[in-house]
Amino acid sequence: MTTPVQVVLAEDSALLREGLVRLIREGGFEVVEACPDAATFLEAVDRHRPGLVVVDVRMPPTFTSEGIVAALTVRERHPDTAVLVLSQYVEEQYATELVASHARGVGYLLKDRVADTADFIAALRDVSAGGTVLDPEVVMQLLSRARNADPLGRLTPREREVLGLMAEGRTNAAIARGLFIGEGAVEKNVSSIFTKLDLPPTDQDHRRVLAVLRWLEHGNPQEQP
Repeated sequence: MTTPVQVVLAEDSALLREGLVRLIREGGFEVVEACPDAATFLEAVDRHRPGLVVVDVRMPPTFTSEGIVAALTVRERHPDTAVLVLSQYVEEQYATELVASHARGVGYLLKDRVADTADFIAALRDVSAGGTVLDPEVVMQLLSRARNADPLGRLTPREREVLGLMAEGRTNAAIARGLFIGEGAVEKNVSSIFTKLDLPPTDQDHRRVLAVLRWLEHGNPQEQP
């Protein structure tokens, strides 16, 4: 039997914290510590070196950015630790900063998604395995903001579809299934996207994240009036 992934949780609400602990454990993970604030959370992460952390964006004492700052600190101190952020609302700046901080093992979900236990556990597994999971509502709000500059104007409609699905954290295989095309066609579109966005041929994962960030920063051209 494989050893379960260790998890450190940070959530200030005692009721929600207990519920998350139970849910995460039922999903096959080992919750080694559940913390009520960012300070004890960071201490726990340094002590346990978990494979995954789950952290609320807004935590004591100011309930503004303590949680996301702690998540970014974990990314800096322990780059191999996967991070899943939970938020009551879409925090656009924080979501972009979190994804930009590291290419793999990161997620940003709205707390409403926890109600769908199967999807939540699937997200935990994807993130802990090195994937990127963004709540569809987070993606939609990030797509709707900055629309003045349009570096995406050179993309074809199909390339915009592919990039939009990349922004949701989907793999090439998942994109192919969603668009009913072959993986080879997806790879050609991804390569064309990199070229048109002037992303040099360096690390594939790195370019993929940079392309997604362009999409998130400048919005979906198809939605412009």
